[in-house]
Amino acid sequence: MKHLSYLSIITTLLLITSCGTKQQKEQVSQNDTIPVKVLELQQQLSGSAIHTSGQFTTDDETNLSFKTGGIVNRVYVKEGDAVSKGQLLATLHQTEISAQVQQAELGYEKAQRDYNRTAALYKDSVATLEQFQNSKTALDIARQQVNAAKFNQNYSEIRATSSGYVLKKFINDGQVVNAGAAVLQINGAHQGQWILKAGISDKEWSVIKTGDKATVKTDALPGQSLDATISKKSEGIDPATGTFTIDITLTGKVPPVIAAGLFGQATINTSQQTKSWTIPYDAILDADAGKAFVFVTNDHKTATRVPVTIAAIDHKQVHINEGLENAQAVIVTGNAYLNDKSPIRIVQ
Repeated sequence: MKHLSYLSIITTLLLITSCGTKQQKEQVSQNDTIPVKVLELQQQLSGSAIHTSGQFTTDDETNLSFKTGGIVNRVYVKEGDAVSKGQLLATLHQTEISAQVQQAELGYEKAQRDYNRTAALYKDSVATLEQFQNSKTALDIARQQVNAAKFNQNYSEIRATSSGYVLKKFINDGQVVNAGAAVLQINGAHQGQWILKAGISDKEWSVIKTGDKATVKTDALPGQSLDATISKKSEGIDPATGTFTIDITLTGKVPPVIAAGLFGQATINTSQQTKSWTIPYDAILDADAGKAFVFVTNDHKTATRVPVTIAAIDHKQVHINEGLENAQAVIVTGNAYLNDKSPIRIVQ
């Protein structure tokens, strides 16, 4: 029994000694300082760069259509054809519209006869003043009906509004079209301003201002950039794409290789000043979709893990626009060994 008691006492003492040693090791581990290098933070005010893409068009791009509906008699041009101002491009069958004009003219002739007869009777005091005035009104209405029918007849054909090129042909010979339906699309072919229409997000829309400068690139001009400026911002979202639309107008001389529908990329230099910090790649941890973490220190003794928002990345530097407002220095080396509130030692 005594041997068993001594054995229990010795085992207990060993356990106590072992636990104490483990706690001391953990305490020493927690108190170890990690050597790190830091970068003192300096806030910068600068405009951000926004990248987008779109298609080229011109500010005089026009969809042409018939004033009235009917059967297309003939479309005289095809896509890519050059056209001159006033050139006949398409016509409707004239049977129906000609009949309407003749009907209006016959109605006018009858109204003219009725007016002449009523005027003579009124002069002889046979017709009343009301009858004379009504015949005069009927004559005026018939005259306006003739004008309207002839106006529709004139616009049963399509003529080019300006010299340029046919971009699209929507209708072929023999098709039935409604009034106002697009038949042809033309542009001024280097007479108007070339525009890159691009889609942007709501956040980008709030930053971009009319007049901001931009550069435009396209595969048709490898290695070249075109100067441009933001000329227009949409005031509503496009339901088809879910984005806002901006017009990026080319300001310099436009090469002849630029064509409607060509794809282009734009870099917009916004004029709105934003706060940011520039830090090295090595300071970034766990980056994902514009979000990341960094370790910062204010007392140069303790590391604090903070979330940040990445604005842009270029030339081995990362631009941060949120998260470093209350930090004095960011840890750039040794951060892989740190936890939140880890003790640190600054090394040069």
